[in-house]
Amino acid sequence: MNIGKIDLDNNPVVSTDYGVTSIPTILFIKNGQVVDKQVGAVPKSVLDKKIQANL
Repeated sequence: MNIGKIDLDNNPVVSTDYGVTSIPTILFIKNGQVVDKQVGAVPKSVLDKKIQANL
């Protein structure tokens, strides 16, 4: 698993390409495809479940 962070102010093409309209947004990408997306702040338990589901 890789985790990365992108500064969308300096990379506006990325936000357009992936449809990011709000911050924070977490994209779960497998084999180059977005398989899940979390928009907005959520409890750690929600992120843990999403991470486990997308491993």
